[in-house]
Amino acid sequence: MEDSKILVTKTSMPSYEEYIEAIRPLWDSHWITNMGVYHRDFENKLKDYLAVPEVSLMVNGHMALEMAIQAFDFPRGSEVITTPFTFISTTHAIVRNGLVPVFCDVKAEDGTMDEALIEQLITEKTVAIIPVHVYGNICNVEEISRIAQKHGLKVIYDAAHAFGEKYKGVGIGNFGDASVFSFHATKVFNTIEGGAVAFSDHKLYEKLYDLKNFGIHGTELVEGVGANAKMNEFCAIMGICNLKHIDEYIEERRIRWEYYRNELSSVRGISFLCGETPTVQRNYSYFPILIGQEYQTNRDGLFEHMADRNIFARKYFFPLTCDQNCYKDHNAKAYLRNSGLKVDIARNLASRVLVIPFWADMEQSVQDSIISMIK
Repeated sequence: MEDSKILVTKTSMPSYEEYIEAIRPLWDSHWITNMGVYHRDFENKLKDYLAVPEVSLMVNGHMALEMAIQAFDFPRGSEVITTPFTFISTTHAIVRNGLVPVFCDVKAEDGTMDEALIEQLITEKTVAIIPVHVYGNICNVEEISRIAQKHGLKVIYDAAHAFGEKYKGVGIGNFGDASVFSFHATKVFNTIEGGAVAFSDHKLYEKLYDLKNFGIHGTELVEGVGANAKMNEFCAIMGICNLKHIDEYIEERRIRWEYYRNELSSVRGISFLCGETPTVQRNYSYFPILIGQEYQTNRDGLFEHMADRNIFARKYFFPLTCDQNCYKDHNAKAYLRNSGLKVDIARNLASRVLVIPFWADMEQSVQDSIISMIK
């Protein structure tokens, strides 16, 4: 343990031989990008696995969210209700579309947006809600849908942590007007780097196609102003390979997730931000613990104690996105209509949460060392 670093996660990959054999045809075709045969194949396989009507692949999860927001053509300056307890990408995607993030506090038990607070944040400028499924904890999709329909708002879920999950037997990508997934190397499912938007309206597919491919139609016609956010063939093939093993990866994660929970449940001052829910088929994406006052040190103390021994946990998410320097300085305050609104529960969670190392093929000896260190 003293000789090597233990990071918060490790990428799940197919065997070297499987991936090399899968990419071999690229050397014959020389078609390695621009929505090639593997891009199309992966998109179809992903639709089947997620059990969603439509999928649009992207170069990464952030561009997937940014393009999804842009596809709805919200007027610049409009407000979007979202959560500060998320990765900075969520807030950036809103602001880079010329929209104003309005931060809603979260629930103490799971870190997801507190749906009971949403309606008091709605104004005549509100156009959408962007909630986040946190650590695989699912938002209250029924209540958020009810509120959105009542007020005529769009719902775009940041589902970066929820790949492969189901709620009441329904694939999580079916909720809202769109759900966005990240396939970053640190996620449960990865394509090295990548992302996707899941949705039901085929017209949205056409908009996303234009946005991720410069608006190009044919060799001489450009019908819209777009970016370059296409997934390449190497990443698509990694996705196809990993998709064959994803259920195995998730099962391995479940075993290790339960081992952590059983071993740490008796530690005074340690609680969990993720739990089993009968209505949710989990993907066991992370193992976050909460450090309480009864523990022998605070969160930062445990973080530093572990880091001194080459165990690198993560304060995920700290600081809150609304507290980051880019949104605290004078020029950025124009983005934050609700700078005075309270997000006390989110701040409390951010000060106490620690995501400890956890991955699909984690050796029990490594888990035991981390457990012993915490105990």
